[in-house]
Amino acid sequence: MKRNSGGFDSAGREMEMRDAAIVTGASSGIGLEIARTLCRLGYEVFGIGRSFAEAETLQDGFHRIVCDVLDTERLSGIVREIASRNNVTVLVNNAGIAVYGLHEELNAKKIQQMVRTNLEVPMILTCQLLRQLKKNAGYVINISSVTASGSNPHGCAYGATKAGLSSFSRSLFDEARKYGVRVVTISPDMTRTNLYRNADFQEGEEEESYLMPGEVADAVAYVLGQREGLVVTDITLKPQIHRIRRKSRC
Repeated sequence: MKRNSGGFDSAGREMEMRDAAIVTGASSGIGLEIARTLCRLGYEVFGIGRSFAEAETLQDGFHRIVCDVLDTERLSGIVREIASRNNVTVLVNNAGIAVYGLHEELNAKKIQQMVRTNLEVPMILTCQLLRQLKKNAGYVINISSVTASGSNPHGCAYGATKAGLSSFSRSLFDEARKYGVRVVTISPDMTRTNLYRNADFQEGEEEESYLMPGEVADAVAYVLGQREGLVVTDITLKPQIHRIRRKSRC
């Protein structure tokens, strides 16, 4: 990780300013583990989430920012303030929402929530930070899903939003690569998080049937550990076996 001048102390010595990372959906699950990993790597981490009950033990260098990502005006203002005071080199678009079921059983509000959270917010934040990321030869890391490249009965809208995010990543990389910007898509399969809390299924009982959030965070660390000049643009993570279980109905 590069260090940048943070000005001078009272003795006239140059101080280092840590590179900063912004992570959405950082209060639990994959986002929380990514935030922890980035802190360990020495980043100043600004985690955005609706609450942080699970994140109380995060180490120094983590800044909890309570904000609903769908409040575009407030979110943009917060990110603008972060970028004005810090050297942002990493943006992790992780916040996501999934609503499963037959498509005709959804409603406009649920569809809008998925489109806005999974696709609109990453595009807005990337747009807002891209000039600074070009200046810093930084990273845009988009947490997509294996659903982006497949057929998704009972998850048509969710899969479509993730397909859009993956497409956005590919195009943005080709647009910004000459400026040194690395754009990476990480696509996990079934992961043990609360993403499926409203679904009628969940991960299998066997450890081989699901990923852990920390394993997705390890993929982020791998991306950041590559030499300048090498970009790993797409990473797909899958458990060894594909197995889900139906939730019992009360």
